[in-house]
Amino acid sequence: MGASVLFIDTAHPFLEEELTGKGFVCHQAPGTDREEILLQMETVEGIIIRSKIKIDRDAIDRASKLRFIARVGAGMENIDQAYAESKGIVCLNAPEGNRDAVGEHAIGMLLSLFNHLCRVNAEVRKGIWIREGNRGTEIQGKTIAIIGYGNMGSAFAEKLSGFGANVIAYDKYKTGFSELYVKEVQMEEVYSDADVVSLHVPLTDETRQMVNQSYLEKFSKPVYLLNTARGQCVDTAALMDAIDTGKVTGAALDVIEYEKFSFENLDADKLPDSFKRLIGSDKIILSPHIAGWTHESHIKMARKLAEKIIKLLLA
Repeated sequence: MGASVLFIDTAHPFLEEELTGKGFVCHQAPGTDREEILLQMETVEGIIIRSKIKIDRDAIDRASKLRFIARVGAGMENIDQAYAESKGIVCLNAPEGNRDAVGEHAIGMLLSLFNHLCRVNAEVRKGIWIREGNRGTEIQGKTIAIIGYGNMGSAFAEKLSGFGANVIAYDKYKTGFSELYVKEVQMEEVYSDADVVSLHVPLTDETRQMVNQSYLEKFSKPVYLLNTARGQCVDTAALMDAIDTGKVTGAALDVIEYEKFSFENLDADKLPDSFKRLIGSDKIILSPHIAGWTHESHIKMARKLAEKIIKLLLA
């Protein structure tokens, strides 16, 4: 019998079909009860996860036979990756599968911000026809700074290549990546030159609340902010203060600070005033964590994870 794999979260059917075809035995986790899921984890060699539960030390210790944890997506913040790897468990993800989706979504957000598309759509539907007050801004000639130049950041740079922008990027842990689409810079150049700042970093202790008052005050001119990374990378109260003072001209957020690990359980009534300021501003565009959530990325992530799992266990 092949390795036993537990699907804690859903994935494109291709993943289970491919694994089953290679001799893996796949199981579906029951509901959302953490204890029931952990009981099933005790007997399997691999798990497929998105965000249903946190794979912490307790979960890892319970799963004594575990050989791999596969995340359907890019972010690994709900997995204690260091502890898992110390136990010999391989952690896999599939940022290659949704990089194009994220890059395109970031382009759409930027175009919407620059051309006021969300606002004017609502206005025209109400019979309001304002042209001068909704005059747009062109991407061409603007300096767009990408923070984090991995799969997502590089995809955004590629998508920007036809717009005639000056694309710069900073990555604390990567050097030597200047290429046709981008110029590698230090943060000092980002602060001095950027018209747009786009976040493409993982959520870590280092990046949590990275965009705060001190960070925003360092920019020499007003900037637009895009965030398709993780909501907790941005201090919402500081962002709204910067919107009010004009330090930030506008922002497009696919993720917000107040998301839980189960991203679909947002309770607006229990959120702070900064959230109310956020949703009340016509200078902010919001989307529900769907930048990497396309029909195409759904199957591409499944394919990429299948490749990695099969290579890991059957190579």
